[in-house]
Amino acid sequence: MTARGVHAGGHAPDAEDLDVDEVLALVNEGSTGSGEPAAPSPQPQGTPQTHTTARHPDAAPHKATPWPEARAIAGRAARSGTRRTPVSVTLDAALGLVLAAPLVALSDLPSFDTSAMDGWAVAGPGPWAVREDGVLAGHAQAEPLSDGEAVRIATGARVPADATAVIRSEHGRTDDKGRLHAARDVGHGQDIRPRGQECRSGDQLLPGGTLVTPAVLGLAAAAGYDTVSAVPRPRVEVLVLGDELLTEGLPRDGLIRDALGPMLPSWLRALGAEITAVRRLGDDAKALHKAITGSSADLIVTTGGTASGPVDHVHPILRRMGAELLVDGVKVRPGHPMLLARIKDDQHLVGLPGNPFAAISGLLTLAEPLLRTLSARPAPEPYALPLLDAVHGHPYDTRLIPAVLRGEGAVPLRFNGPAMLRGIAAADALAVVPPGGARQGQRVELIDLPWAVAGIGVCFT
Repeated sequence: MTARGVHAGGHAPDAEDLDVDEVLALVNEGSTGSGEPAAPSPQPQGTPQTHTTARHPDAAPHKATPWPEARAIAGRAARSGTRRTPVSVTLDAALGLVLAAPLVALSDLPSFDTSAMDGWAVAGPGPWAVREDGVLAGHAQAEPLSDGEAVRIATGARVPADATAVIRSEHGRTDDKGRLHAARDVGHGQDIRPRGQECRSGDQLLPGGTLVTPAVLGLAAAAGYDTVSAVPRPRVEVLVLGDELLTEGLPRDGLIRDALGPMLPSWLRALGAEITAVRRLGDDAKALHKAITGSSADLIVTTGGTASGPVDHVHPILRRMGAELLVDGVKVRPGHPMLLARIKDDQHLVGLPGNPFAAISGLLTLAEPLLRTLSARPAPEPYALPLLDAVHGHPYDTRLIPAVLRGEGAVPLRFNGPAMLRGIAAADALAVVPPGGARQGQRVELIDLPWAVAGIGVCFT
């Protein structure tokens, strides 16, 4: 079986997850009966866990990159390329981008003294004679007030000159002579927002490198901006490989539905990318070579074809092109045969396995750190939670398991095989299970899924 395996449906044999020696090792160590490898016998704390399975004398050494190291390599990969030129973006298109320059106030905020409440602007001590006119937001400044005078005022309206305070509507009353009385003491300047209270023109509001959130958009607009200077979204082209894939209808005649074509573009957008094209190429080496060499995208993402089967063309084409292979296989399950290559100084390729959940593993292992660097997004703060159930581990590779967050813990989900999407579709995060597994109550690292975090990570359009 090639790395493509199955794109949807039942759990196919894990050819991408286990080589012959690993299968023998698991047979020797026993099985849980659930289709998952059993955890090896515990070792004393602090003892490194090593793979001791005997290999054939002629077998190639295990060259896969450890999962944490693979993510670090992907995060550094784009830094050797040329610096990306900032773009000027209108506010309605800037959400999710990163500021390429500091946001500097273009005017005082507020730009004039304003009323913080609906009520009366007053001058001097009371009681006050109330003028017949009123002051509304967006209108010209009213005539100055004399001591003993008051005028009705709306929130956001310009405070008349010589006003000493604003009395809220609920804190004042008028008598039968039309005079205003305060229901409580009136402090000088109360409920008046003075000019420049938030900032003065020229003040730095936010540094470059700030992620543009809805609040940042509001601040930029309030400070007088119509556009902002931002790091452009990385341009990504998706190449879906496989002759066995259907784009509609039910599986039939040995053909299966393509799950990755509909899924990957939205996921990549949630990671900050701009999708330039999604192309279905089948198992055609010439078409794949032409697509890769003709692409102008910052990142090319391929699905399937990353192993060494008869229709796995990704490796031969990269060798033919002289691409630099930065990561060739990762010690993670699912998703072991993923790869990262540098085609040009400013262009990379991430090869994902064809099984759907394995492809997600590759996406979050290699594509996410690379895209984060290209878009200058800050790295999320790592965090860990205790598992509410035990999870079996691979003998010497990391496992990524879909999990639901419940209070102060994480519940690992079933249906976590390489070909399965049922678990990840219900998940909030991926639990990073170390080699050997994790016991109930053990704290493990969690990777939030883009749509499961409060904020702007979800940017599917």
